[in-house]
Amino acid sequence: MPESRSRKKAEYTPPTGAKKPVRVRTRRWVAPVMVACWIFGLAWIVVFYIAPDLKYMGDLGNWNLVIGMVFIAVGFVLSTRWE
Repeated sequence: MPESRSRKKAEYTPPTGAKKPVRVRTRRWVAPVMVACWIFGLAWIVVFYIAPDLKYMGDLGNWNLVIGMVFIAVGFVLSTRWE
């Protein structure tokens, strides 16, 4: 049975005028703010369920759940920025 020709790949040679790689700035603030948003949102909801008659908690009613979930959602949005 005949053998097929072997294909030779050209060896890679880097371009001569290549620029230095761009250094990406790290965002060190993202992880602490992300975790803080999760904890704050969870704490807001827990405090609302434990003590719904607090001075400002009672005035907001069920909007307290929305506020807590918004903080948690902001934490998840920040998690997409974390490297």
